[in-house]
Amino acid sequence: MHKTLNLTKKPLFMGILNVTPDSFSDGGKYFKLENALKHAQDMINQGADIIDIGGESTRPGAKPVSEEEELKRIIPVIKEISLLAARHSLIISVDTYKSNVAKIALEAGANMINDASGLTMDLNMVKVARGADCPIVIMHNRGIPATKPITLDDCRGGSATRPADVLQEIYSWLKKQTDYAIANGIKRENIIIDPGIGFGKSPEEDLFLIEHLNKFKSLEFPILVGPSRKSFIKKLFPKDDIKIKNNEMVQLAIKNGANVVRVHL
Repeated sequence: MHKTLNLTKKPLFMGILNVTPDSFSDGGKYFKLENALKHAQDMINQGADIIDIGGESTRPGAKPVSEEEELKRIIPVIKEISLLAARHSLIISVDTYKSNVAKIALEAGANMINDASGLTMDLNMVKVARGADCPIVIMHNRGIPATKPITLDDCRGGSATRPADVLQEIYSWLKKQTDYAIANGIKRENIIIDPGIGFGKSPEEDLFLIEHLNKFKSLEFPILVGPSRKSFIKKLFPKDDIKIKNNEMVQLAIKNGANVVRVHL
């Protein structure tokens, strides 16, 4: 079913549902169908506007899974949650960089694509998104699965960008990829951009991006940001309560212009 995001209600909360055995913070918890459905209902009860369903971990060091396995994990969940979505104003997002997985997920009841590769790993994703006329998230990354986070020492040694430089790098990349998407028939109003917190950035860069998120507003697309439970929080604030600091990062992202926040509910 075709649905659009109502971004007049700000911010929208995207609840994370990882149907995987090896995701960073919740691997295995929702691998069984009944556990996934219970968690989906819990997220709806907590006010989730979107549920983002993924069947392949993109954490650092994660092993890729086959298309068949990814579909086996997510399609039964999407079909069942689509029944819940029919009774709620709920968007179902499929978190995948594989075009055929996205296509079958949309046919099963998903309404949105969240492509962590930013349209770089499967060139047919543009065709699928165009044909479905659905919202699509284009996320910046420095490798899928996420590369090992770099450190400030790497920056000082010249092997990585400094935090202040990362804005221009990501801005230019998102401009290029959104131009590519529009040139290939994806409607501008369907595009959402994501700076890709945790995907190959240093902890300092991750924090800098959240602090300066409003710099991406001039691209004129809604912004999604996913700081929830990312390792940079623990690395930068090792003595703080992680749950409290996690909430602070989410609120900081909202304050600085996030239209959608991807969170663990």
